Parts: sequence; structure tokens; C-alpha cells
Amino acid sequence: MRYAVLFIACVIGAILFAGCTQQTPSQTTQPEEIKIGVIVSMTGPASNVGKNMWQSAVVAADEINADGGVFIKEYNKKIPIRLIQGDDESTQQGGQKAVTKLITDDKVDILVGGYSSAVTSTYEQIVADHKVPFIVTGASSPIITHRTDIDTSYIFHHCPTTDSYGQYTTWFIDQVIRPAINAKFGFPDDRNLRVAIIYQDSPFGKGGLSAMNNTITNDKLKMEIVGQQSYKMGESDFRTVLTSIKATNPDVVYAVVFPNEMAQMLPQARRDVQMDTIFLVPENNDAPEYYKGIGNYGEYSIIESRFSPYTAPKGPIADAAMAFKNKFKDKWGAFPDMMGASTYEGIYIAAKVSENAGTLNKDAIRQALGTLSMPQMVEAMSDGTISFSKDFRESRFDLYMEQLIWDPTVNECRPVIVWPDALKDTSFVLPDWYKPGSA
Repeated sequence: MRYAVLFIACVIGAILFAGCTQQTPSQTTQPEEIKIGVIVSMTGPASNVGKNMWQSAVVAADEINADGGVFIKEYNKKIPIRLIQGDDESTQQGGQKAVTKLITDDKVDILVGGYSSAVTSTYEQIVADHKVPFIVTGASSPIITHRTDIDTSYIFHHCPTTDSYGQYTTWFIDQVIRPAINAKFGFPDDRNLRVAIIYQDSPFGKGGLSAMNNTITNDKLKMEIVGQQSYKMGESDFRTVLTSIKATNPDVVYAVVFPNEMAQMLPQARRDVQMDTIFLVPENNDAPEYYKGIGNYGEYSIIESRFSPYTAPKGPIADAAMAFKNKFKDKWGAFPDMMGASTYEGIYIAAKVSENAGTLNKDAIRQALGTLSMPQMVEAMSDGTISFSKDFRESRFDLYMEQLIWDPTVNECRPVIVWPDALKDTSFVLPDWYKPGSA
């Protein structure tokens, strides 16, 4: 009996001792890292941009971790960032597969990235169902946050939309190119400038087409769309499309295309179809590989931009932009593109909202994104701060227009800023070989 009592006492003591030494839930669940899923196109037609986005994210994470990581108040310590790559393969199916893995298997705290609007829009439902904060740094169609068929409240757009850059491009054509053509060829001021549009058959391409049409109509501009042709993403022979566009006798051509597509389209236009006109493209083409691909056929063409590998607007971000470019080049051997720049900032945004939230709770991070106000970094923001609009959670950028000039020292075109006046390096040039549409 005495031994039985002693045995019971020992058991009770062991239980009590274990209870006293057991770690509290807060101790056992403290995260060792902040997991950021970076959804990019590492393979497929958009891989040249996707790789730049991933490499830029790595530069940002390295910088943040070199300082110890991100301070999270709930755990009273700094926690390092770990990037987890998700390759969307430049396809809708690949995007759905990659995002599902990042969310359900890797259990990421935040998502950053997304390039093709057509691909990104197909996996938004998965993001919405799991309520994961998503900082979109590439897909530019407004549908990303404007759509109403799903809950997009966890999705924040850190990239100008097609509405923005289509509008800026149209204003530039009206304010700069139209007067230059009228002056050189003696056209009357009330002559409508003739615009043709080639666009990718995707939300991205259709968004650019819609933005230009809406700006012409709403601002009552002396411009008209005389021709429009679409093509499927990934095509490489554009000569039939270009021939149809040439037959409309345009004064300028707006091509809403990916860099790898325009690098083939522009030489085909100038060399094979003999289109002696001004081509304008949106900002995603402002990438090192694009400059290599277009050769001297790109001279005098126009890029709407917000970050360039080879120039920067004068102002408060110039030094920061150059520092980022140099760090990127030191690590990867080339310069970053603009989708890389927004993804670099996207990682910093993810870090900042995690710190502001003081926790890795996803709903708290979403709320912190909604109230974010942090200084601009390497891209000029419209009010000098990175923040998101209350209606569609979009950040606002200061955009500018570049004209490409052949540089024989590097055997490539290089950009110079030609608009707006407050930022321009030099004036727009209408080349001697240029031919307008019909009078």
C-alpha cells in the first residue's frame, strides 16, 4: 500500500513538473521567418520579365535580412524574410498550380508579383478564397482589383494600370507628336491625327486599347483610331498584322505588347513591311532585353515609363534608383527592368505592413496595407509616398515618356526623357525618314 501511494505521488509530481516546464503556446508558435511567395513567370513567353522580377525580389530580401529582418511586435523580435518562388509558367494553368502550392503547401504569409493580367486574373479566386494578402507588382489590367465577381479586398495593385499609361501615352501624342507632325508637313491644326493600335488579345492589350479610346473621347482630342489589330500572346510573326495596319495610313502606331513580342514586331515593321512611322509602347518594354532585341530599328520609337534600366528622372529618387540598379548589377550582372523595380518595392511593402501590423495575422496585414503610407523608393510616386487608393487599392505613379536614340558606343538604343517638360532631358525628335498618314 505504501509503495502504491509513493508511485501515485511520483506520477502526480511528474505531471506537475511537466506542466511547469511546458512552453506556452506563444513560445512554441513563434515563426522563424516571414514567408513571402513571389509569383513570377520563370518559364514561358514572359520569362525574361519574370526572372527580373524574381532577381529584384532577392535583392530586396537580402537588404532587409542584412538588417536582421522585420521587427514583429507580437514576438518582440526581428524575423528574417524567406522568399518562396512560384513559377506561373506564363500560363493560366501554371499560375493556378503555383499559387495553390504557395498558399496550401508552403503556407506563405503574403504574396508578391503577378505579371500577365490574363494569368493573374485566373488565380485571384484562389487568393480570395484563402484570404492571403497579395501585392500585385506586374499585372496592369484594372480588372485585377476592379472586378466584382470575387472578393478582391486582399489584393493591392502596386503597378500603373492600362488606364494610366494608355492615358499618358495619348496625352503625349496629342501634346507633342501631333503638333510636330502638323508643323513639319504644314497640316492644319484641326487635322485629326491618325492612330493605329496593335494589341495583345488579353486583358492587358484590350485595356490599352480601351484607355486610348476613352481618353480621345473624354478629352475631345483631335485624334482618331483608324485601325486596330489583335494577336495572340506568344506569336512571333506579325507581318500580316503589320501589313493590315500599314494600309490604314496611320501617323503613329500604339503597340500594347510584351517585350519579347515587340522585339520581333518592330524590326519586322521597319525592315520587312517598310513602316516609316513612330511606334509607341507601354512601360513593360523598358527592359534590358528589349533594347537588345529591337536593334537600331527601335531608334526614335517611344516608351511610356516609370523606371528605366538606363535613365532616371531628376529628383529625389534618382540616387536611390541608381543604388538599386548598381546592387542588382553587382549580383546578377545586368540592370533591372521596371517590373523588377516594382517587385523590389513590393517586398519592402510586404515587410513594412508586417511591421505595422505587429503580427503575421493575414487580416491584420490586409488592414495595414489599406492604411499604408511609406516614402517613395526607386519609382516616383504621384504624392511622394507609396499608398493605396481607398476604392480599388491602387498606388499612383508619376509617369514619363522616353524616346530611344541609337548609341554607337554600346550598339543599342538608349532612352532619353522627352515629356513632361518638368522631367525631360531633351525634346522629341521627328526623324527625317518619318512619313505621315494621309493628309
